Amino acid sequence: MKKNIVLFVLFVLPIVAYLFFASGVNSYTRLPIITPKIADFGNWKSLKNEKVSLDGKITILGFAGTNILKNRGNFFNLNAKIYDRYHTFKDLQFVVICPLGTEQDVQKIVDALSATTDVSQWYFVFTSPDEIKTYYNQLKLVGKLDADFGTPNVYIVDKERNLRGRKEKKGYKEGYNTFHLADLSNEMLDDFKVILYEYRAALKKNHNATKQL
Repeated sequence: MKKNIVLFVLFVLPIVAYLFFASGVNSYTRLPIITPKIADFGNWKSLKNEKVSLDGKITILGFAGTNILKNRGNFFNLNAKIYDRYHTFKDLQFVVICPLGTEQDVQKIVDALSATTDVSQWYFVFTSPDEIKTYYNQLKLVGKLDADFGTPNVYIVDKERNLRGRKEKKGYKEGYNTFHLADLSNEMLDDFKVILYEYRAALKKNHNATKQL
């Protein structure tokens, strides 16, 4: 009996532990709310002069800043790691808030992305730097915008306009750094899957499960 216990501890438990940690998915069945009920956008218009809203959509929210061309690699990282895999879901959108005056630079990025990607779920909206600062401040985040009114971080916002993330003291996560591929491939992808699971589970519970979120 003791021999069997020793063998179990030496061989079976390490394998189980490895499989658990190698799965790369966090332990949440529901991703915590960092900031509830954030504001929707005002009358800001997109590059195509569309009005964009957070309501009823899972949104990946970003802040481009005035140096958007200099930081364009961040958008290609996000596009490759998250957008390309999930953009076919109709209830998902990627929204980037940009300062007025950066429209031409944004168009260059959209043109470059569209060479290899269906960019229909990408939205770039424009407003003044002061409104950008005011909007960002109401998110009540630890991180701050840089001097150019941007940040490499993007944020997950659910259909009810709650900003979601991780709330543990040692593993607090309010945003995901698009400059670091590991951040996108690990923490963001894990948390994004949790959000998808939440809505799929809700649809299944209501007997309305479809390919859409």
